[in-house]
Amino acid sequence: VVSEGGTYPYAPETTSDEARSYWMAPPAKTYVALDRDRIFGTYFLKPNQPGLGSHVANAGFMVDPDRQGRGIGRAMVEHALMEAHQIGYRAMQFNLVVRTNVAALALWGKVGFDIVGTLPGAFHHSELGFVDAYVMYKSLDGHR
Repeated sequence: VVSEGGTYPYAPETTSDEARSYWMAPPAKTYVALDRDRIFGTYFLKPNQPGLGSHVANAGFMVDPDRQGRGIGRAMVEHALMEAHQIGYRAMQFNLVVRTNVAALALWGKVGFDIVGTLPGAFHHSELGFVDAYVMYKSLDGHR
């Protein structure tokens, strides 16, 4: 997913160790979706900001490209929203949703995220050059 250079800000040449270090660095909690012993999806959940902004969660999701479109992303985001609410977060924010990541934009919209800001040319897409990205936000008040 990272090596494609189309949805995540990590450099395509990021090593597995570097990616693991970022994805699993405290205070993040990391979750995986398994089929037998094979990981086919993962997400992290952490405070979006330290201190006075720590009541807003941030999460990042990855699904094996061969398994995309099968509801795995939706199951993980629903789990993340439930976990975030149980932990005590009041909202969740995605800081960099690339405009060309149509599947993610559609999914985040279906589960109640709103685009609250546009970041012009904020993402250097591997094929398209500089493209816009969005900040997306969802309140967790009343979430079950």
